[in-house]
Amino acid sequence: MSVKKDKHAGLRENFHKKRVMYTGTVNFRADTVTLPNGKKATRAFMEHPGAVAVLPVLPDGSIIFVRQFRYPVNEATLEIPAGKLNFIGDKPLARAKAELKEETGYTAATIKPLISFWPTTAFSNEVLHVFTATGLKGGKPDPDDDEFLNTEILPFDKAWTLLEKGLIMDAKTIIALQAWKIKLLEK
Repeated sequence: MSVKKDKHAGLRENFHKKRVMYTGTVNFRADTVTLPNGKKATRAFMEHPGAVAVLPVLPDGSIIFVRQFRYPVNEATLEIPAGKLNFIGDKPLARAKAELKEETGYTAATIKPLISFWPTTAFSNEVLHVFTATGLKGGKPDPDDDEFLNTEILPFDKAWTLLEKGLIMDAKTIIALQAWKIKLLEK
């Protein structure tokens, strides 16, 4: 008989008091927690409903990207299409389909989960769900009123080279390309 170990043993921080600092498209909180040693501490974080991203793969293996200006880093970044879930409980697959269409104009015959991950566990509870999209059919993009995007199609090898050179720095895009490369190597 095996003994199941508690992965939280001696590590769990228990909620004591909630303090909302800001409420908007995301919320910012500074909760008080009780540490394993019984002392109190503050844990400031962003409360996030989650997000989706789509790696659109054309029949020749090329990837469809979007380039957009990201104010916090003052750069026009090369990324895969993505967006925030509208609310907790929003369906990631439906949101992924909508983001692909809105940002690139493409629709997909097949959309499959690729990977889900926590982008920044130190200060957010966001879960980002990445999907692959294949069987793509072009159309007209319909971005949100505050989104200005350019679509770029790159062969996978070119995208990988940009990643290796540090010219793709967006975490979701890097993780999606790495996960896709692993899938390709498994075939």
